[in-house]
Amino acid sequence: MDQSLRIILDRFEKNGDLHHVDVPVDPVYELGAVLLHKGHEPGLVFRNVLNHTIPVVGNLFNTYSRIALGLGVDIDHLQSACINAIENGIPPEMVAEGPVQQVIHEAPLDIPALLPVPTWFEQEQGPYITAGVIIAKDIETGKRNVSIARLRVEGGNILLAGIAPTHHLHVLMQKAQAQNRHQEIAVVIGNHTAVLIASQMYVDLGHDEYDIAGRLLGEPLRLVKCKNIDLEVPAEAEIVLEGTLHADERVEEGPVSEFHGFYEHYGPGNRVHIQTITHRRDPIYQAILPGYAPEHLLLGGTSIGATTCLALQKKIPSVKHVLITEGGMGRVHAIISMHQPKAGEGKRAIMLAMAHTNLLKLVIVVDDDIDPNDWTQVEWAMAARMRAEEDIMIIPGVKADRCDPQEKDLMVTKVGIVATRRPDHATEPGKFVPARAPEHVLRKVRENLSQY
Repeated sequence: MDQSLRIILDRFEKNGDLHHVDVPVDPVYELGAVLLHKGHEPGLVFRNVLNHTIPVVGNLFNTYSRIALGLGVDIDHLQSACINAIENGIPPEMVAEGPVQQVIHEAPLDIPALLPVPTWFEQEQGPYITAGVIIAKDIETGKRNVSIARLRVEGGNILLAGIAPTHHLHVLMQKAQAQNRHQEIAVVIGNHTAVLIASQMYVDLGHDEYDIAGRLLGEPLRLVKCKNIDLEVPAEAEIVLEGTLHADERVEEGPVSEFHGFYEHYGPGNRVHIQTITHRRDPIYQAILPGYAPEHLLLGGTSIGATTCLALQKKIPSVKHVLITEGGMGRVHAIISMHQPKAGEGKRAIMLAMAHTNLLKLVIVVDDDIDPNDWTQVEWAMAARMRAEEDIMIIPGVKADRCDPQEKDLMVTKVGIVATRRPDHATEPGKFVPARAPEHVLRKVRENLSQY
């Protein structure tokens, strides 16, 4: 099968989920502003980016439905497909050549002139590559890591990498430094949905995310060797930047946008030296609007939900689904769906979820007759099934991630809400009986609804 971004664009086009922008658009602020104002509308192809010949695509995966479409699965099976991919990966395979290496650029390189990298926000200090999947290898074990981190274009062949201390890439960089070596990395731009989703999975260091991508594709991901570094990249991607990440070269990053929509000041990042750039003859540049924007939030939310659900199901089989909400920044709010939870299991699920996924600070548990994607139903469950004095957990003084907008001294208060049926519902005659027509009538009408 075609493993490129292009097959996704074709699929979206046929489904009415893609719009072409032909008017001139400035990559400095204007392109990002268009993506912001278009929100959840169809994905955009900017075909006339000022001072560049390469088109830019964005807002492709700005709903969970479009992420499912990109993976070729039904929305109801998106999370189960992701969980299956984590547990039953398909290893990649090497091929001799691929379209991503049709054109090769060597030093001297001028990344800002070659690539239409957008500048997003007024206080940030330059343009950021935001959909660049970073490939690295553990210098001790040789195992791959596939992830995304902030990459600011500094000029010439230099990037700045903003990497969280807890990020696996940071661990690999420190290992390389301990051996007085620089960490080789490849930045892959313009990827199939499966590669993007795999790069966001919260799995253990050493778990090859390429295996996850393979299962999402339904076949091995095809890879080619990089031209000048010892890494492998998807053969059918659009653009690859080959280079080295330097732990000993620190550069102040200044204010940078975060998923909550505010600026953060994380201090210095690390310099990246790019040695080689390869791409297709007619490359497409893929961008993800950072900050509090649907695509940024939901790509992460898809993977966080799947890995959290998998962790919970290993301890509590009645857990059926974990939704990471867009309103909760795609990171900090979750709704857990459970099938007939036993007394106390809802609270246990909340505590396990918060322990597994550090960012979570509001978790709501509902029965599986409630659609977690429908906030009206979730709110109804809280109104009809929650007793506040028993079912709301407030946990102050919990260690927080540095990116939480409300952290103080790296501490935050977390909240859990259980909004499920209670064991005594079945023992109170006449109470909690749904008011509805007979089931056979409801079923008949449901099956023939179009005739009405």
